Amino acid sequence: MKISVLLLALFGITGCANLVSGLTSKMADDLAYTILNSDDLDTVREGVPAYLLLIDSFLKSDPENKNLLLAASSLNGSYSIFADDERAKLLTAKSFSYAVRAACIESARLCKFRFLEFPEFRLVADGLRMEDLPVAYSMGVAWTGWIQAHSEDWNAIAELAKVRYLMERIIVLDESWENGGPHLYMGGLETVFPAAMGGHPEKGREHFERALVLSEEKYLMTKVVYAEQYARLVFDREVHDRLLNEVVDADPVVEGMTLTNRIAQERARELLATSDDYF
Repeated sequence: MKISVLLLALFGITGCANLVSGLTSKMADDLAYTILNSDDLDTVREGVPAYLLLIDSFLKSDPENKNLLLAASSLNGSYSIFADDERAKLLTAKSFSYAVRAACIESARLCKFRFLEFPEFRLVADGLRMEDLPVAYSMGVAWTGWIQAHSEDWNAIAELAKVRYLMERIIVLDESWENGGPHLYMGGLETVFPAAMGGHPEKGREHFERALVLSEEKYLMTKVVYAEQYARLVFDREVHDRLLNEVVDADPVVEGMTLTNRIAQERARELLATSDDYF
């Protein structure tokens, strides 16, 4: 499963946005702006642990701060992509725990959301409102990350159905959330498996295309995930190479997206380098 790429895709927009909402000082604004618009990937990677410790220290004195919990969830999940498998399990579990804590503060309906039987889960998801969107989306992101880290466990894989339904509901509420993030995630979820194993590659393609429209093709990571999860799954080299070359040739400097666009270009080059072997 390559859902980890999706965590990478949402690294900048989710974690930093919540950090700003929780810490309204000018320092936090400036920090988030600098991270999102940085093109120095190594410095940002090396700096993430310091941000994790910083937010943990704030939570120690303010454990019921929903926005800080969402920030902690996002950053722990994002950093898991740089960790080995065992460390990733710890980080994604921490990320999911923070998201659930935020959900419990937000709504009793969401607090035990994950453990509901599917019919009841659907009822709660169908009842989500716009004001629930930030917490519900963060929970879906963290949940997907946790499943990715436990992809060898079929009990974890079985929870994908709930995450998929949750993202479908979020699309109904606001499909443009986080530059089309719900469609990007749905594209990834529908292309975890080939059609013969229950996947829905063409549905995934439709979601990727919609995410591109909503981001005006400025969010380059969408094309990378599209290429890696859809084009490789269906062995379509023309689509694969076209999407990745478009990423490499694009101007990555877009306000609020520069960092993730640089990461996307790095990943695109890696995938293109293995294209001959794969296809």
